[in-house]
Amino acid sequence: MELKAIHANCSGCSTCRLACAIENFREVNPSKSLLRIEARFPAPGDYRIHLCNQCGECADNCPEDAIRLQNGAYIVDPDACTGCMICVEVCPQHVMFAQKNSDIPVKCNLCGECAQTCPRNAIVWVENQESEVA
Repeated sequence: MELKAIHANCSGCSTCRLACAIENFREVNPSKSLLRIEARFPAPGDYRIHLCNQCGECADNCPEDAIRLQNGAYIVDPDACTGCMICVEVCPQHVMFAQKNSDIPVKCNLCGECAQTCPRNAIVWVENQESEVA
């Protein structure tokens, strides 16, 4: 299974971002979300959802081998990570994040809370296929 963005359904409400932050950080703070919503102004109501498509660029470029594939998602091992942030720089989707007060980068772990809580089905689970998410 993979997460897929249906941009036309997105209203920019950020319910997905809030659910992600609560699930992964136990904080009511959408800025900690592991996905991005881009408002494409001046067009009103035009949003783009940026999700990790688990391409592996972060893992391929990690000099410490601190990012490993686990259950279909690339996960950062905080014990092995040195905080060099090369993975953040090379992420083609720009969804590998350096967060405040942490030297360890973070990314989507495929928890699915975004898809589960999206009121407009703008993020959905689909069977694995060769399609780009962002």
